[in-house]
Amino acid sequence: MDTVMLYANEYFFDSLYTSIASITSTTPLPRDNVIRFYYDKDYMKHPRFLKNQHILEIKTAFKAFPIITILTIPWIYAEINGKTRLYDDPYERGVPYLFLSAGLFLLFTDFCIYWVHRLLHHPLQKVETYLSSVPYHLATIVIPLYKWLYLGLFAFVNVWSVMIHDGNYLSRNPVVNGSAHHSIHHTAFLYNYGQFFTFFDRIFGSFREPGDEIYDPKLRKSNATIKKVVEEVNFMEAKIDEDDKKIN
Repeated sequence: MDTVMLYANEYFFDSLYTSIASITSTTPLPRDNVIRFYYDKDYMKHPRFLKNQHILEIKTAFKAFPIITILTIPWIYAEINGKTRLYDDPYERGVPYLFLSAGLFLLFTDFCIYWVHRLLHHPLQKVETYLSSVPYHLATIVIPLYKWLYLGLFAFVNVWSVMIHDGNYLSRNPVVNGSAHHSIHHTAFLYNYGQFFTFFDRIFGSFREPGDEIYDPKLRKSNATIKKVVEEVNFMEAKIDEDDKKIN
């Protein structure tokens, strides 16, 4: 991703933001501005950061692509061939319903992903990767959706999935499951399973509120906070390994 952003900045974003600054009589945004989606390389100094972790993540993703693509083909076939509740006319159910259906889509998928995430996150993690995508297709069978709205929501889902992992803790909204909430899930594992909202974590007792040590960059990068996080991750990993041995 760093390489992609380097070339994107070099050949597109630098000139784009320079042009915007010229038109608006403002200063061009530097590359390390959060609005330009930079990656904070300080995370690579974290003691839990693996050697060549970004390469390992890319390799893992590429290995998963063919299998997940094949498993997704039946869902795409159904959506293209009228086997779902997608409809063509935006006025068929009225404009207010377009907004309602978008909300229903987010709530329905959030509920489903919460339980997929919670029940399968470690015992069957490979299965979970695929099943986490199923609710977005299942929604087209359960909820009538205008097809172009669905495509827009599907694109939003992909952007959102990146944003909650980007380490830029911009929102402290108690309802929205932002990257600060989701970062806890990656360190404590047993909390904050939601994708978009905190509703279901609150209802089913798996919610943990992010503190200042997450939102404040200085506290987050302090040795004391890093040590605390590492200890918690090590403890949870040991517990999960022990549980996996019992299952196997």
